[in-house]
Amino acid sequence: MPTFKYAAKTNDGKTISGTMVAAAPAEVVGELRRKSLVVLDVEETNRAAAASAAAAGPRVASKPGRAKKDELVIFTRQLSTMISAGIPLLESLEVLSQQVDNPGFAKTLRLVVDDVRGGADFSSSLAKQPKVFAPIYCSMVRAGEVSGQLDEILVRLAEYQEASAKLKREIKAAMTYPVISLVMVLGITMFLMIGIVPQFRPIFDSLQIDLPKLTAIVLNCSQWLVNHWFTAGVIGAAAFAALTMFKRTETGGYTMDWFFLKMPVFGPLFRKVALSRFSRTFSTLLRSGVPILGALEIVADTSGNRIISRAVLAARDSVRNGNTLTEPLEKSPVFPPMVTRMISIGEKSGSLEQLLEKISVFYDEQVGAAVKSLTSMIEPLLIGLMGGLVGTIVFAVFLPIFEIQKKLSGGG
Repeated sequence: MPTFKYAAKTNDGKTISGTMVAAAPAEVVGELRRKSLVVLDVEETNRAAAASAAAAGPRVASKPGRAKKDELVIFTRQLSTMISAGIPLLESLEVLSQQVDNPGFAKTLRLVVDDVRGGADFSSSLAKQPKVFAPIYCSMVRAGEVSGQLDEILVRLAEYQEASAKLKREIKAAMTYPVISLVMVLGITMFLMIGIVPQFRPIFDSLQIDLPKLTAIVLNCSQWLVNHWFTAGVIGAAAFAALTMFKRTETGGYTMDWFFLKMPVFGPLFRKVALSRFSRTFSTLLRSGVPILGALEIVADTSGNRIISRAVLAARDSVRNGNTLTEPLEKSPVFPPMVTRMISIGEKSGSLEQLLEKISVFYDEQVGAAVKSLTSMIEPLLIGLMGGLVGTIVFAVFLPIFEIQKKLSGGG
């Protein structure tokens, strides 16, 4: 029978290697997995020598590239399937790096393959590519390596990514319609103010009448836009740039996040999205075996909302000091009593990840319902806004004509 050279990792993260006589690579993989080892590579000794000789040749430098969310989900599921089938990690990564269509993602995977082949942890290799693999991805893979359940962890990770992508699509769908409609409203308003209203000024000047206040305001605004359209564009761009820079600061980001949570109509939706993301991420990490302190740090980094991030970091400090997880969350205005009560029960009963998952499912349903309700609510509001702006401009233009008609009728 042939001799196979193998490389594997123990539960404490140490890389071990050796040889084993077996009829096929699957026997070697099965034996190693029975010993609770994470299989990195299994190769027949003569093939291993040829591979080492090839690796000694010149290597082409490559830069890592980004990957789309869907590509990362497919990669994660395929990797889980291959590992579950008994294919060693290194071989699985090599196969997947060759069949990826995205050149940038393929380069990233080849760099990961090189690191793993050199004896590095899979999670450490992923952490070197932060543009593709987020901290939560690396932490869950690390937990899978330690527990020897990498294939199961990868399935959970793919499910988490799919749920997050679905949530993002729902939010995008909820925001697309009002944004496009608002742009159209502003476009129509600018067209009227710059292209139509100025044509009435010579008519009113020739009549030599006292214009109503509303008409004078609209005409003056229209004239200013015509004469200073470039200045108006610069002011708008500068305001947008200033707002963007302000949001990037700690104080500005916190203020903007607070505003998004409190703003009318959209505020409740943003709050439900934030709670859904918090509970799903926290639950997924705990179920994957990530320690609670590390899980809280990742949740704070990936929450997408600084108010939640501060509350989660306060909860982390509370747990580190031997206190409860719930108390700092109760002080935050974001977490409703239902969420904090369920977290408290889960913390006391040892079923925190299960209750967090139930919270996530509940708020996922709430987000879906809120998106449908918001869509039906936004449509009449935008129609009313458009009617109000256009109606005001039209009324202001025709108001002097109505007054002239009244005077002529009265004089007749």
